Order: sequence, then structure tokens, then C-alpha cells
Amino acid sequence: MYASELIKGTLKTIVLKLLTDNERMYGYEITQKVKESTSGKIQLTEGALYPTLHAMEKQGILSTEVENVGNRIRKYYKVTPTGKKLADDKVNEFSAFMETMMILLDIQPKLS
Repeated sequence: MYASELIKGTLKTIVLKLLTDNERMYGYEITQKVKESTSGKIQLTEGALYPTLHAMEKQGILSTEVENVGNRIRKYYKVTPTGKKLADDKVNEFSAFMETMMILLDIQPKLS
């Protein structure tokens, strides 16, 4: 697992990319998709995820839909048009940052 400060700095990018690729997701689904996709190397906590989702909703980056599922109300998050543009920008920015860090730290890409 990675340090929480690394995850905190990339959480918005992770959420935007996931929601862009999956159209809509609810919070627990996001945590499980990240855990599954990273073989458990990244595990989002509710304490980190939900404040980020709520802030992004307030900023107009995400919208929500509420559905009744059984006896529960499930809140789905979707990327708004503004959020879609931001998602592209964030992914490109992070990609450039990774390239810069690889140069700075003299790290060669690992070929699997």
C-alpha cells in the first residue's frame, strides 16, 4: 500500500478518471474498483473519499443521482461537462508530473 499523502494528492484525478470511464458510480463502488484495479495497492478510505466527492459536487465537477436500492438510498456520482474537461486536464497533468519525477529521480520505466 502507498502512503496516504501520495493518494491524497491524486484522489481527485483518480475519481474523475473512474467516473469518466464508468459514467456513474457510488462511493463504495469507487473504493472497490480502485482496490481491485490496483491489486490492493491503493485502498481509498471513506474518510478521504466522501469529503472529496462532496467538495467536487459543490464545485460543479460532479452531479448526483439518488436511487432506492432495496431498503437503502444509494447516491450515484457522475462527471459534469465541466468535470469531463477537468478530468482530461488532470490526467494529462499527472502524466507529465510522472515523467518529470522519473527524470528527476533517474528512474527507468519498468517493462512488464
